[in-house]
Amino acid sequence: MRLGWRDAMDTALYGEHGFYRRGERPAHHFRTSVHASDVFAEALLSLLAEVDAALGHPDPFDLVDMGAGGGELVSRLLSLAPAELAVRLRPHGVDLSPRPADLPGRVEWSDTPPDKITGLVVANEWLDNVPLDVAELTPDGPRLLLVDPATGEESLGGPVTGEDAAWLERWWPLRRPGDRAEVGRPRDEAWASVVSRLAAGTAVAIDYAHTSPADRPCHGTLTAYRDGRPAAPVPDGSCDITAHVALDACAAAGEAAGAAETTLTTQRAALMSLGVTGRRPPLDLARTDPRAYLTRLSRAGQEAELIDPHGLGGFGWLAQSVPPR
Repeated sequence: MRLGWRDAMDTALYGEHGFYRRGERPAHHFRTSVHASDVFAEALLSLLAEVDAALGHPDPFDLVDMGAGGGELVSRLLSLAPAELAVRLRPHGVDLSPRPADLPGRVEWSDTPPDKITGLVVANEWLDNVPLDVAELTPDGPRLLLVDPATGEESLGGPVTGEDAAWLERWWPLRRPGDRAEVGRPRDEAWASVVSRLAAGTAVAIDYAHTSPADRPCHGTLTAYRDGRPAAPVPDGSCDITAHVALDACAAAGEAAGAAETTLTTQRAALMSLGVTGRRPPLDLARTDPRAYLTRLSRAGQEAELIDPHGLGGFGWLAQSVPPR
């Protein structure tokens, strides 16, 4: 039986025998900034400190990792935090996967975020896995695509109607028959749900993204990963299925949910503002202290990967804040 892509993705990723329900870890199938280098966690620690200061050093201070996977990011931030901050941290990993066996005992683990958050939420490559429908423009208007979960073969379904039709018209207008769009309304709702839980603080979404209707690819971005390689998006539970995120639409949803400040930029710009430069050490250091030179050169390479505009640095970075009341 063929399903709409949203239902097919939901079953393939999060159903009883879904890709993530059975404990697959992102690091086994694709490379994220978290897995690329500890530099990423160190930069987020700087952001954590900025948010803590802006909130007046609350106790407790919530640190919420959405789509936490193996818990690597929240664990690393907990270990890096200075004692004065660490003692106030209330770390929380949110994922549908089972709790990792090696997760520090202090880290809470659940499949939904806390109802009330004062602190920092990080959603690194979370929204791209929120299931969504796919539409194609026909001479009769946009229609939903149906997919065979066993083969990935597609066919046309019914017309796009209601809120999804309104979303397409505003955020991803289709121009020519055959053009495709991923209907991002479920991502907007997921992100709004996160922002609405902020009593005070900042939520950051970092993801494969496009940020304006003019940037939307005419044939969409739906793809899959298996064992570290791109694969055909077959929703049979054997692979991670993903699509880029319309972060501008998510930003509008976050503002409607209560965000007072919004920054929509790239990972490159955001990390550089947090001190990640990729700058190589001076060559003279190689003569005076070769070991220090090699250490700093290695770090420069790690930083360069994180801010590469054609790689991880090109990711979208959406930060939205709710001030203390």
